Amino acid sequence: MAVQSLHGKVALVTGGSRGIGLAVARALVADGVQVAVTGRSAAHLSAARPKIEPAGPGSVETLQADVRRYDEVKRAIDATAARFGGLDFLVNNAGIGIFAEVAAITPEQWAEVIDTNLTGVFNACHAALPHLRRRGGGFIINISSLAGKNPFADGAAYCASKAGLNAFSEALMQEVRYDNIRVSYVMPGSVATGFSSGDETKGADWKIAPEDVADLVVNLLRHEPRSLPSRVELRPSKPRK
Repeated sequence: MAVQSLHGKVALVTGGSRGIGLAVARALVADGVQVAVTGRSAAHLSAARPKIEPAGPGSVETLQADVRRYDEVKRAIDATAARFGGLDFLVNNAGIGIFAEVAAITPEQWAEVIDTNLTGVFNACHAALPHLRRRGGGFIINISSLAGKNPFADGAAYCASKAGLNAFSEALMQEVRYDNIRVSYVMPGSVATGFSSGDETKGADWKIAPEDVADLVVNLLRHEPRSLPSRVELRPSKPRK
């Protein structure tokens, strides 16, 4: 099977200032991709830039944007295409988790999770599709979670957002496949990012590393176009008993 070269391609990674998104951005730049990352925090974006750029100076753009706001997402995607001459890849990684019983979570918290994890992906895809079509094709990779198929107590908002993301990804995949746009979603299990605990070292001895997810994303992008790994589950090899 031929391996596709990524050199000179252009990607946007949402939520690219920390965790999985940061690891994906670093891996893409190391493989010759020109990368823009978005994030809500200007401070986090500033801190992320030197962590990404050593792999390829001049190949990185950082853009402050909240994926919940369509206008901000579209502005970031349009700016990426203007800066690098187009757009080939979109990695939807931005996400949050608020974990509480349904009776305890507030309507505002529910909306924040759904609007970020699900509507935010719609916003980015909607804004990116015209650019991908202009390039004659591309790839959209949505970072989901095993929680999207394995619901758990206190996780109703998060699990629902990821289950919705899975269904959205599969519908979109069927809509754009004949435009040479591939769509995949990745469902990691526990990742050592501090996403839920705030401590990225907690469980690092058994959890998936962010770099493992990044390697998977790069391998998907390099995959022979005639076939599509449309859903990938990634779990720790030896989780806690």
